[in-house]
Amino acid sequence: MGCSKRIALVLVAALVALHVHVPMATAANSNLFRDYIGAIFNGVKFTDVPINPRVRFDYILAFVIDYTTATEPPTPTNGQFNIFWQDSVLTASAVAAIKQSNPNVRVAVSIGGATVNDRPVFFNITSVDSWVQNAVSSLTTIIQKYNLDGIDIDYEQFQADPATFAECIGRLVTTLKSNGVISFASIAPFDNADVQRHYQALWATYGSVIDYVNFQFYAYGASTTEAQYVDFFNQQLVNYPGGNILASFTTAPTTTSVPINTSLSACQTLQSQGKLYGIFIWAADHSRSQGFKYDTQAQALLANAPAGY
Repeated sequence: MGCSKRIALVLVAALVALHVHVPMATAANSNLFRDYIGAIFNGVKFTDVPINPRVRFDYILAFVIDYTTATEPPTPTNGQFNIFWQDSVLTASAVAAIKQSNPNVRVAVSIGGATVNDRPVFFNITSVDSWVQNAVSSLTTIIQKYNLDGIDIDYEQFQADPATFAECIGRLVTTLKSNGVISFASIAPFDNADVQRHYQALWATYGSVIDYVNFQFYAYGASTTEAQYVDFFNQQLVNYPGGNILASFTTAPTTTSVPINTSLSACQTLQSQGKLYGIFIWAADHSRSQGFKYDTQAQALLANAPAGY
């Protein structure tokens, strides 16, 4: 037994050194709430959103994108990231103030997104080395200027194969963490075959440096039932083994996404089963017109769960 255990430990250490994901036990209930903010340019502020002191609260600025709008149409910049959130409102001083007044708050930034100026955003690189070098440099500048804590990966369209995407993003996250620039990272896939191929390739090789999976469950259809939502959640536990999978819903005005009440009912079921690590919402910008009713409800549901990053 002792010899076998030592061999197993050596094997695990070798896999980690190679960035191979080592599955952990499935995450139990936790109290992490996450809210994307800043993409719609409607003036929403950090201080507009009610913050429950009994949850861990992450704002995720949306977005920074390695595209330039100096051309028409916008064109990729090979890892040179530019700010596309409403930084005239969500300023560096606003980040500092919300974190100082709420010790349970962290602020991250999401990279990628679906569109820029209504044109699709593609993950597009010149080479792995040049993209990683540019991304590390440009993101470090932005993160340090705004005193951010982490990043979220939300590329949704690709002009690179899954292995290339995995190597670029994996090396980016690993370097930012090892440099002390960020303390956490998340990914934001959804149920599309090409999207899943890219993010599962990333998970397979660099899952050990990804802290949360912001799965876009609201991208399933409007006819989705609570039971189907729970089944979809369980499928992602298999697709991202050992991952801290977050449930989600959108407050955007839509007739094509999973209804909010269905999502919240599914969250209650998942919590009763000990599987609800957290909830994220797309997005505070939309929640504003609803008085942040559903942001408040989601946080209340999470408030009694155990804390712990």
